[in-house]
Amino acid sequence: MVATDFARIAPDVKLGNDVRIYAFVNLYGCEIDDESKIGTFVEIQKGARIGKRVKVSSHSFICEGVTVEDEVFIGHGVMFINDKYPRSTTESGSLQSEADWTCVPTFVKARASIGSNATILCGVTIGEGAMVGAGSVVTHDVPPGVIVAGNPAKPILEKQFESEEK
Repeated sequence: MVATDFARIAPDVKLGNDVRIYAFVNLYGCEIDDESKIGTFVEIQKGARIGKRVKVSSHSFICEGVTVEDEVFIGHGVMFINDKYPRSTTESGSLQSEADWTCVPTFVKARASIGSNATILCGVTIGEGAMVGAGSVVTHDVPPGVIVAGNPAKPILEKQFESEEK
């Protein structure tokens, strides 16, 4: 399902099967795999990859260089950063172009969860099954299965994986 009345989806976007895209999104040059949901007011930039059965909640921003694996939850208003030293202009005062900065990749591993209004700085990996608390600022890697929170985000609990057999 794609709410095309108020969505901007560039022709270079690769969509899997049964992807749900809600109104007022901006997608270009990205990949979104099967059964994922993209909420209202989300932007996903070129080169970003979203796995299968991912939920991206409203008002989130996923920039170039971000890879989100399968079954990840991204809460409302989550922001990813892809530049360690952002500037508007070069040393000479001219506007920067793509040639003037380096995109630093970020990885969110399978079944991780990122709480609302978290900011994820570039160059980090959020491990499989890890959880980032709402409002946190992630500045370093988050190990698999660990819950982090705060600014900067620090471990608060090692999560125990639940058995899928019940």
